[in-house]
Amino acid sequence: MNQITTENLKSELDLFALTYKDDSALDKMVELCMCNRLEVNEMVGEWMAYSTNKKGLVITVENLEQFEHEVTKVETNVHDVMKIEEEEENLLDSYSTPAKGSQKRALTTPEHPRSKRGAALLPSPGLLLSPASFSHSVTPSQKYNQRGGKGEVVVTFGAVQGTRWVGRKAGESVQVELLDGPEDSLRCSYKYMFQRLRDVRNVLTQKIEELGESLKSHFQIEDFCPASLPAQDSITVLGQVCCDSNGKLNAQSVLLEAGPEQGGQQVPVDLSELKEYSLFPGQVVVMEGMNTTGRKLMVSKLYEGVPLPFYASEMKMEMDEEPVNVLVACGPYAPSDSLTFDPLLDLINVIVRDRPDVCILKAQVTEPFEAIFFRCVQSILDGTKSVGCHLVFVPSQRDTHHHPIYPQPPFTLPNHLEDQRVTLVPDPCTLLIDGVTFGLTSTDILFHMGAEEISCGTGSDRFSRILKHMLTQRSYYPLYPPVEEVNMDYEKFEIFAQMPLTPDILIIPSELRYFVKDVVGCVCVNPGRLTKGQVGGTYSRLLIQHSASEDGKRVSPCLAAQVVKI
Repeated sequence: MNQITTENLKSELDLFALTYKDDSALDKMVELCMCNRLEVNEMVGEWMAYSTNKKGLVITVENLEQFEHEVTKVETNVHDVMKIEEEEENLLDSYSTPAKGSQKRALTTPEHPRSKRGAALLPSPGLLLSPASFSHSVTPSQKYNQRGGKGEVVVTFGAVQGTRWVGRKAGESVQVELLDGPEDSLRCSYKYMFQRLRDVRNVLTQKIEELGESLKSHFQIEDFCPASLPAQDSITVLGQVCCDSNGKLNAQSVLLEAGPEQGGQQVPVDLSELKEYSLFPGQVVVMEGMNTTGRKLMVSKLYEGVPLPFYASEMKMEMDEEPVNVLVACGPYAPSDSLTFDPLLDLINVIVRDRPDVCILKAQVTEPFEAIFFRCVQSILDGTKSVGCHLVFVPSQRDTHHHPIYPQPPFTLPNHLEDQRVTLVPDPCTLLIDGVTFGLTSTDILFHMGAEEISCGTGSDRFSRILKHMLTQRSYYPLYPPVEEVNMDYEKFEIFAQMPLTPDILIIPSELRYFVKDVVGCVCVNPGRLTKGQVGGTYSRLLIQHSASEDGKRVSPCLAAQVVKI
């Protein structure tokens, strides 16, 4: 199939002396080609048939939208009817023995191709994401195509009633940049698998000391005592939670490992006197209690971490300024039983319909070919060109074509895919969108910490507890040791995986159930996955607006948020 580009479209329009208003009309026409799986020549033919009785009809964005409404919707209905007829015919054939010379519908082969118009009506590959470009035997996922609840809103947050989920007017720019700037961010790949145990220990020690200083200052603690020295009075100790074995942490296996300044030893911990607690391996805490023998600390009080302050923006908000519409989606972008990228195409249609200002797309391309990833990016760029939205691409540990290391460097794109609308960021990172900070990560820390955390008397909302731990430990991945699938480079972890501040919005996709929650003033969003196995999943959308504090109190910039079924 020929590549769908504005250049190809221009030459085809010039061939038939068809006039268009401007480049935005060409972008819209390319978008229609992609969304309706049409070749350039087929698209031009459809337009000529539509405009025959409308002499002098110029190709404009408005006329193309009317064309889309009147023509392409009809063709979709025709396709549905043909599909039902074919299914009924196949069902009847399954109950009968084919007779010689049976008048069954002819198969499409290279020797007997289907007509071009018929091909346009059927779900044959028509994009850069064509299944035939991967395998000649690929079929669309039946379970995905038969999913229910398309567009259903499953989670709401904030003032949703009466909200218009559309972006700003065309031409109004949105500022998107890394908070630390490119010079202080992880920008390129690096050598890994060379770290020494001594270096890992130094990073963990530094973390204990830094969080210990903040706890000491916040709770006005005079000094920390060595955890393993016998004492007849109550003592206050600083350390990192760990397990006494390689198994899962439980109330009887908790150890507190002190930093070098407090002796650097491990001491067993008795939690029986605590009415409530929530602990996980790697957590830096301050404990108060008795250790009369030096062999076990009887804990009577637990001091947990303190979150960092929020970002103080210097931007001035105009009185009539419209909020920014941000769409967030996380892969996989293809169902598990098919190589078709129908979920990604559906997402592009959502972007075209809602016209968000910023799209944050977290990868997870499961096929082992870099070319497929580039094809996905090309389709997203072409499909959203008329919208003009800013695209943010975040890598994932599951991307088979990218570096399997944490922190993970950003993607690199070939020259022909470079676009000023695209921002390539590492995993994790802190992003600044029009004065509002976004914490982004693709690693499923919710799932990892949920399997390790123990709690007592803290309620049933485990998600909020884990998110609070992340914010108070000031890290995008506070779990130590990490799960086996996360290849941690602690030298880069210390520099690039710590939170520089408490983000206004934390995007944290997970295999666990989608949600939107306010945790210590930070709006935390799990958009879910765009596909869940063989069926469709969810994405999220947010309306944000930087606002000044009222009476000295911070006002959340997240006006509203939703999680929606694709």
